[in-house]
Amino acid sequence: MIVNDTKHNYLLQPLIASIDILILIGFAKLFDFSSHSYLLFSVYTFFSWLITTYSFGFYSVYRFTPLVRILSIIGKQFFLLIFCSFTFFGIFSEINISIRAVLEYACLSMGIIAILKVTIFNVRKKFRQQLGSDTLRVIIIGCNPKTERLKNFFNYNPAYGFQLIANLNLLDPEVTIDSVKEYILNNNISQVFCSIAELKNKEIRELIHFADNNLISLKFLPDNKKIFTKKMEFQYYGITPILSLRTLPIDTPVNLFLKRLLDLTISLFVVIGILSWLTPLIAIIIVCDSKGPIFFKQKRNGIGGNEFYCFKFRSMKVNGTADATQASKTDVRTTKVGSFLRKTSLDELPQFYNVLMGDMSVVGPRPHMVAHTHSFATQVDKFMLRHLVKPGITGLAQVSGYRGEIETKRDIKNRVRFDIFYVENWSILMDLRIIAKTFIKVIYGDNKAY
Repeated sequence: MIVNDTKHNYLLQPLIASIDILILIGFAKLFDFSSHSYLLFSVYTFFSWLITTYSFGFYSVYRFTPLVRILSIIGKQFFLLIFCSFTFFGIFSEINISIRAVLEYACLSMGIIAILKVTIFNVRKKFRQQLGSDTLRVIIIGCNPKTERLKNFFNYNPAYGFQLIANLNLLDPEVTIDSVKEYILNNNISQVFCSIAELKNKEIRELIHFADNNLISLKFLPDNKKIFTKKMEFQYYGITPILSLRTLPIDTPVNLFLKRLLDLTISLFVVIGILSWLTPLIAIIIVCDSKGPIFFKQKRNGIGGNEFYCFKFRSMKVNGTADATQASKTDVRTTKVGSFLRKTSLDELPQFYNVLMGDMSVVGPRPHMVAHTHSFATQVDKFMLRHLVKPGITGLAQVSGYRGEIETKRDIKNRVRFDIFYVENWSILMDLRIIAKTFIKVIYGDNKAY
């Protein structure tokens, strides 16, 4: 299972950003502002800070980011703050503030922000070094000067949180690609660093295939060989260059925060505004139609392949095949009320509780039954990549014609193809478009809704 460097930051980084904005707005009190001018400057500062920090990666600080890099982005942001401040007073020339006052404001507020940023970075490093928490279990494949430098980087920099478990040498007759794969699975390895210089093209493809299907983060120490992939990221660990095979747009603290904010906003609206009064009505109808519970819960696979209970309004008679057999168009298990609930997608509404609990997202790859996940993982290449993000109530595949029953192998292959495209190309705008298309399909009906 992948352990991502940034997922644990999705609340911390937005919290730090909020504190930074409060510092900027707070020190603006030093200016001789009227109430109207202060409000105007606060709103301008809020948006200009968010835009500039996001555009120039002010909060893109990871466990392996060197302190020099942090000081560099602080310096760039300092000049951007001065530029934005002077731009404001240039636009609103009627607000009379001296140049010295603007520079003092920028130096004081940015100084506090810089101290806070560096302090938090160092505290987290001490936390990893002394308590051994927040660590990633890694292995290195290969034995050459580059892997030796990376090995030394991990061993002599425990504050970065990389726990080197093994350095495997493929030149050793006892070490094969199969034994490496077995070692990774048996030792709960999060990241694998490979020296391309010691891998054949066939072995590279085999490792990529294995990593994709087992949710392992695969990174390469480059040489003159070429790896073709849509998403590559070039990073430095110390002075050792590293190529990361797959980088996802959602794997940044800001994007994780924005997606979670969208999920909470929509799910709270549905739970409070719709389910609060609709649930009792549906419950009465379900109970009157057939015997059994109001809600149906089923184990499904979520992010990282972890299992969770997915909730629905019960639409079928109580039966013993619910965890193994999909619903079909002429399914005799479906009740009269259940047929209406499924056609209108009302049976899916309780999944907004899953969204509130954090097991699901409003938009994402649809979760499958555990039995189907195990089956498809062996039948469909890269099927497990769907689990790099939270599953969704709706998804790109569903609004593209691949909702409901999987009748042929072509159906699941196309669903996975759309899901992987979503994972690799996610954006908030894409989520909003999918939500809008889902709403339209619910209003006008969907042939696959049964």
